[in-house]
Order: sequence, then structure tokens, then C-alpha cells
Amino acid sequence: MTSAKLPTSDNVVQRDQIDLILSQWTRERSDLDTSPMEVIGRILRTSHRIDRSLHAVFKPFGLDFGLFDVLASLRRHGPPYQLPPSELNQWCMLTSGAMTKRLDRLEEAGLVRRRDDPADRRGVLVELSAAGLALIDQAVVAHLENERRILSPLTAEQRAELAALLRPLLIHLEQTKTQGK
Repeated sequence: MTSAKLPTSDNVVQRDQIDLILSQWTRERSDLDTSPMEVIGRILRTSHRIDRSLHAVFKPFGLDFGLFDVLASLRRHGPPYQLPPSELNQWCMLTSGAMTKRLDRLEEAGLVRRRDDPADRRGVLVELSAAGLALIDQAVVAHLENERRILSPLTAEQRAELAALLRPLLIHLEQTKTQGK
């Protein structure tokens, strides 16, 4: 059973949906240690809410998170804003088929172009177009403003602590996926 302290505001305990779920499990199965649900449940519910908020920010730019992710990956690598599709797959955590679909959509919209890789006759490079560069530079500003708004209930110290706590979990999960577990 969990014994975590609940956050307080003005001496009033604030409860979320996970607290209710845990109390129901405790009532029904007091023999279970539901503490993993406290973390995973909150991560999942938070992720769902964040996804909805991201969608609302990207939509006016004609993007979804996946398209934004490709453009942002190219942009943050710096000039000449190009990568081979295989590297984009790794950055965006996609299969080659899924990446091809995203690249087709972005190319059709005039935001990227595929060109032959001068260093590899069989290779292709994906490059941001001028329109793609302008769009991602606007979208990333809106995205960061949205992320700041999402995180506004947390202090800078709490944000840093949360990031530090999530880092080893993400590293473990990424290594486990790589190892096929």
C-alpha cells in the first residue's frame, strides 16, 4: 500500500484521479502494493493531457507532433539542415515505413526535399526547405511557450527535480527497448 504524502495548497489536500483509483484498489485489494500505479498512472494521464495540448499548438501550423518532430530534428542539427532518413528514424523513433510517410507529407507541403547524398551514391538526404525552416522556427517558439504554460504549476526547482527523476527511467526504458526486452 502507498504511504506517499499528497501535495497541499493552503493546507487543503489536493487529490487527483490517481488518488481515487488507488483508494479504490486499496478498498478492493488491500493486499496489493499499488505504488507503481502512482507513478505510471500519473505519467500516462499527464502524457495524454500534454498530447492534446501539443496537438492544439501544432494544428495552426498544419503540423502534428510527428511532422513537427521531423522538422525540429532537421533544424536543431544546424546548417545545412539535412540528415539521411536513417538518422531521422533514430531521432524520431520511427520505422523506415513510418518515416517515409511523414517525409512524403512534408515534401508534398514543400517543407522538405529529398536529394541525392553526394557522399553516398545510393543514399538520400532530407533537407529543410526555406519554407520548412521558416515554419519550424515559428512552431518551436509556440511549442516552448506551450510547454512553459503546461509546466507553470511547478517551480523551476521542481521542474529540474522532475527532469532528473525521469532521466534514469527513460535511459532504462530506452536501453531495455534496444536490448529487445
